[in-house]
Amino acid sequence: MSLIEQAAQRLEQLRKAGVDIHSPSQEESSGPSANGGSEVGGRPAEREGEGSARPVAPGTGSAAVQTPEVPVSRRVDVNLDVLAASGIVCPNAPRSRKADEFRVIKRPLIDNAMGKGAARIKDGNLIMITSALPGEGKTFTALNLAVSIAMELDNTVMLVDADVARPTLLNKMGLAPAKGLLDVLVDDSISLSHVLLKTNIEKLTVLPSGTQHPRATELLASEAMARLLEEMSSRYSDRIIIFDSPPLLVTTEARTLASHMGQVVIVVNAERTTHSDVRNALAAIESCPVRLMLLNQVRTMGKDEYGYGYGYGYGYSASA
Repeated sequence: MSLIEQAAQRLEQLRKAGVDIHSPSQEESSGPSANGGSEVGGRPAEREGEGSARPVAPGTGSAAVQTPEVPVSRRVDVNLDVLAASGIVCPNAPRSRKADEFRVIKRPLIDNAMGKGAARIKDGNLIMITSALPGEGKTFTALNLAVSIAMELDNTVMLVDADVARPTLLNKMGLAPAKGLLDVLVDDSISLSHVLLKTNIEKLTVLPSGTQHPRATELLASEAMARLLEEMSSRYSDRIIIFDSPPLLVTTEARTLASHMGQVVIVVNAERTTHSDVRNALAAIESCPVRLMLLNQVRTMGKDEYGYGYGYGYGYSASA
């Protein structure tokens, strides 16, 4: 009897004894693959820790892997007609003197923010709009400036209502009160994306001031605020962040906030603000690398004596 016949006889005996014998073809199909890993369903199985947590369609496995929920900013619609009626520049409005004035105002701010100025400014994309005293037009200026920058082709804008003591920005935009800046600083479980409001003005996002807090000044001076500002300024390279701040000579929040800013614009009422108030306001933000002044409510000599009937005109200069 040949060796082959002996082997065949031995296999037959083993089968009769109940031993499961795999054929060579079965060994090849179930054995190690050429790349050294086992195969499942004709594909090399993934090594542990390399993409093994993959979502499984319903009904195809015993346990589906849940992907983390990504917070999505809430969408809100700003009434552009209401904005235009209150003197705010709107993307869909025809060209106007006011729109041209804000084009002049925003250009050096954008250049500083994007590192195109004479010298690169740290945190240049963090721009605070403030005033010495209430009623000088800082919120009006912040909103106009934000919309004007949002109309740029290369920049996105976040408008922050940082006047935490007397927030008015959402009201001027016709939006309801909402959680915002202070809520993020108080509650670690609330992320920035949870409270941002994405508007129907392309490239413009709004961060409300949030729920009022008795220790708002301390919150703005906290490490949590510093980390949040770092996240806001560095996440997107094209983002410019405009802060509508409290007046400098009335509250301490504005001075605290100014210490984090790359640029500060002080709105000055041409008919009312005194020289001493301007000097004191500038002294309060000495540490800010760039301080600019915007002269508001300038009386002009044309037929539109106060700038298209809204009572606003603009001058722009760097502070001494």
